[in-house]
Amino acid sequence: MLSRSSPKHVTAATGVDALSHAIEAYISRLAHPLTDMMALSAMKRITENIMTAFENGEDIAAREEMALGALQAGIAFSNASVCLVHGMSRPIGALFHVPHGYSNAMLLPAVLEFSKGAAIERLADLGRIFSADAKNLTDEKAADLAVSSVKALCLKLRIPNLQEWGIDKVEFDDAIGKMAKDAVASGSPANNPRIPSLKEIEALYGVCYSYAFASESKLK
Repeated sequence: MLSRSSPKHVTAATGVDALSHAIEAYISRLAHPLTDMMALSAMKRITENIMTAFENGEDIAAREEMALGALQAGIAFSNASVCLVHGMSRPIGALFHVPHGYSNAMLLPAVLEFSKGAAIERLADLGRIFSADAKNLTDEKAADLAVSSVKALCLKLRIPNLQEWGIDKVEFDDAIGKMAKDAVASGSPANNPRIPSLKEIEALYGVCYSYAFASESKLK
């Protein structure tokens, strides 16, 4: 009931944050059967209800499903930890004051693209959650669907990229070295299915600055 008055942009940012928790717990190197159960249920609840909650905040059924999904995702990542998205997200929040949900959403599609080759089967499960038609796809194609579906979701939720948020390119580029080091120091990237080097994290920051999923979005 309290979430009924949540503005659209807060619903979007916190919703993708919860989805990030579920996805990262599921693909984490520390995942285990209990966290898998919670993460899978969370991903299903969130993907099926986030757009309804975003478009009609008065829909109590969707709000309840999102709350339960966020809870399950929290249980999952509290036990399996988070991965590269969160490792890279925290420094963006610290240096450029981007709300945590948004900074996760700005990074999620590009990081999943980077990680996909080392998490084909797990991301295929996510692709099949997004679309029942994916049950007959190969794991490779279902994993591709997962990434494209997350990208499309961010666009529908009007998630801006870092450039659209208004972060100065020179300031951002100057901070990349520090952000990459801080991300590694957090320990989260080491949980990622594909463990990135410092240089790869720096390159990913550059990709995410003007990432195309938000090319038509406007922050409201």
